[in-house]
Amino acid sequence: MPLAFFYATRQRMKLILLDCDGTIVDSQHMIVAAMELAFAAAGLLPPPRAEILSVVGLSLMPAVTRLLPIGTEAKIAEQIVDAYKQGFQTLRRDPANHEPLYPGAREAILALAGRDDVVLGVATGKSRRGVDVLFEREGLHPHFVTIQTADDHPSKPDPSMILRALTETSTTADACVMVGDTTYDMHMAAAAGVAALGVGWGYHDIPMLRAAGAESVVHNYDALIPEIDRLLAKTRVRS
Repeated sequence: MPLAFFYATRQRMKLILLDCDGTIVDSQHMIVAAMELAFAAAGLLPPPRAEILSVVGLSLMPAVTRLLPIGTEAKIAEQIVDAYKQGFQTLRRDPANHEPLYPGAREAILALAGRDDVVLGVATGKSRRGVDVLFEREGLHPHFVTIQTADDHPSKPDPSMILRALTETSTTADACVMVGDTTYDMHMAAAAGVAALGVGWGYHDIPMLRAAGAESVVHNYDALIPEIDRLLAKTRVRS
């Protein structure tokens, strides 16, 4: 039975979309290390750590392009992208390197997945391979019914990921919340017409999230589910 048909036959579902890096998992040390290796491989001075973290959430090529000086040849950006991918895989194979889940992430995901009125999805600038490695390690795959990655979509803040997730789950925009830690997530949510919920533990600070359109920002996972429910109730009243 097609997934969309299955959900269409159930009660009207709420779709909760989560970003990955900076929202579910803290990947900053791996991301920064891989980017530093990639720039060094191209003979370039790596950007400061804060600049690297500022582009987390974008797809890899737009992120690298933003970190390079304006006018840099495209072939250099391509070289850095390839070196980043290789560097990240090398770092991941070292047991000393780890991408930990944020405190409370697993518990919140399990609680949401256990509800009969909610389906969970991911909308991330991470590759599908990266999501699969993380979810297999943490046993999270069974809890997510739609996974949208940079492999199949334009970079955030284009709304393509959210729109595809809505279609795959037969959910309407007024029954969806996008949860993320960057301005790209907030702008993407606005472009798709869904509620935007920021998290304060990721890579963009809270004033930036609010300026980008976050309807609310939570400071820990304990506050996440109550705020999701509040935003959905508010959205439905407006509808």
